[in-house]
This record gives sequence, structure tokens and C-alpha cells, in this order.
Amino acid sequence: MSTVLQPCARCGARWAVHGTPMHWCPRCHGVLLSPAPIDAPAERRNYRWVARRPDHRNGRPVAPPRRRPAAPTPRYTQIPRWGLRDETPASALAGPRGRAAALASWVTPLLLVTAGMFALAAVAELVRYVILLVNRTRLIDPLALRFSDWLLTGSSALALVLALGSGIALLGWLIETRSAVFARVGRRDSRPVPLLVLGCLIPVVNLVWPGVFLTEIAVARADPRALRAIRIWWCAWVLGGLMAAAALIWRTADSLQVKADGVLFTAWTDAVAAAVTVLTLWMLRLLDGRDLFGRVRLARRWVVAVDPAVPVIEPVHPGGAARTTEARNAADAEIADDLDTDNGAVQHEEVMAK
Repeated sequence: MSTVLQPCARCGARWAVHGTPMHWCPRCHGVLLSPAPIDAPAERRNYRWVARRPDHRNGRPVAPPRRRPAAPTPRYTQIPRWGLRDETPASALAGPRGRAAALASWVTPLLLVTAGMFALAAVAELVRYVILLVNRTRLIDPLALRFSDWLLTGSSALALVLALGSGIALLGWLIETRSAVFARVGRRDSRPVPLLVLGCLIPVVNLVWPGVFLTEIAVARADPRALRAIRIWWCAWVLGGLMAAAALIWRTADSLQVKADGVLFTAWTDAVAAAVTVLTLWMLRLLDGRDLFGRVRLARRWVVAVDPAVPVIEPVHPGGAARTTEARNAADAEIADDLDTDNGAVQHEEVMAK
């Protein structure tokens, strides 16, 4: 193989020289430079490489690159969380939309005020029960009795009115949320609006159907936490309804002692109603992807740990020199006992051999 090459000035190919040098490149028909050894230094060549612009053969000036307007600096609107992600973010259902949006926007304040009013009604019932206990031995001041009547009647009436308003607002929230959830999964709500209204407002019937309507929302979203919260709320809702019915029946008694017991039972009923109202708010915010205080709920992730649960190498404990020495002495004693045992066995074998 020849060690003399001719490089092409056009395509850069190198051709070995066999005999007479060539003038034109067999590949691109460009001019071949003079022959030179493969490893010839630059000072021994009669040519040199010159870097030129790609358009030097056309003779046209190079247009300066067009500057694009500066784009805004990339930034994060929230703390990035890479890796696992939710396929159906809960923030997509953060707010209700549609005709019932005005009613649904009052859900949170109405529930908070209703819970406070039911708690106040429970306190009023307890005050009335204490007055009944004191009245067994002495007379009650008419002003205190009048204040108790005013507090009891006013708090109970306001609690019932606020509960009705909260129910209407919750109905609007239910209609809008169901339509949004089923639209997201590409389906249409199979429950007509009149059925939702009748199932939530008719007494006794509204102990069953609201839980069914809410369960269908959790099933459509495939959210086990929301389904668990709905079941807890459903049980509390049925318990509160049964206690309210029992408190109404209790008030028809003729005995004074039974009526006094009914006052105490009504206090417990009002307390349960306040707790059910708080549970309702918790369930709604959980369906909206928030906690009880309205903060965005972050999903808790569990990953597989790769490190061993128990360290393979025992860590060094400071200040354990004395214990280390004792352990070393004990190990030396065991080794010495083993050696003595082995020597005795060897001597016994030698005696038997003789």
C-alpha cells in the first residue's frame, strides 16, 4: 500500500498515489493537491488548509442571523414534584360551575355558621336542663328563665333555618359537581336534576339517597379516600336523622321527668347535628382536593426502600473499650480451650495408634 496520498481540494478525499500522480478527483472531479506522505508535517507540504465560509463559492453575502424576541425566563408557579403524578388532579374540580354556582359558593360559610348555631343550641339545652335541676329545690329568677327561653328558642330556630339554607346550597353543589365529574370521564349524569332535588329534600328519603349520589361521585373518580369519607358521613347523617326524630317524639311525653330527660337528649342531638355539619364540610373539601381547613391536600406517596432495615456492620460504640477488652479475652479463652481439646484428641489418637 502506498504511503503517498493526494488530497482533494473539493471533497477532502485522499487518494493513494500509484505511479503517476492524478490531476482530478475520481469522486467529485475536483482538483487534487500535490502528493505528500501520510505523516508529512505541515512544513513539508506545498499546500495548506484554509477554513472558508460555506457560501464562498456563491459570492453572496451572508445575511446576519435574525434575532428572535427574548422569551420570558422559565419559572415555576409552584414547587415541582417530579416522579409519581396523579392522572386526574383533584384541582380540576376546585370550584363549581354552571347555574348553581351562586348557591354552591355559599356552602362553606353556611355550614360553618350552622355548625356554630347547633353548638349554641346544645349549650342552650344544657342551660335549660341545669335550670330544671336547680328548680327542684328553689325558685328560679324570672330574668334567668326568660333569658334561657330566648336563647333556646332563638338558637333552635336559627339552626333549623340555617340547616335548610345549607341543604339548598349543598344541593346546588351536588348538581354541579356531579355534572363536572361525569363530564370529565366522558359520561353524562344518569340522574336527572328533579330526582336529585327530591332525593335530597324529602324527609326520610333524604337519609338514603344523598349517600348514593355522593358514592357515585367517588366511584366515578376512583378515589378510595373520598369513598371512605362518604361512608363515614353517611353513617353520621343517618344517626343524626334518627336522633332528631327521637327527640321530636320525646317532646310529646306527659311526665315531667321524661320531659327533663328529653331536654338532655335534645342537647345531645344538637351536638351530633353540629358534628354532622363539620363532617359534611370535611367531606366536601375532601372531594374538592382540600383538607378540613381549606388547604390543598398533597398525595402521600409510598416508595420501596432499597437500604436494609438492619445495618449489616455493627456500628462502633464510643466508650466501650472495657467491654471490647472483656469480649476479646473471652474469645481468646474459647480459642485456648479449643486448642487444648484438639491437642488432647491428637495425643489420644497417637496412644491408640501405638
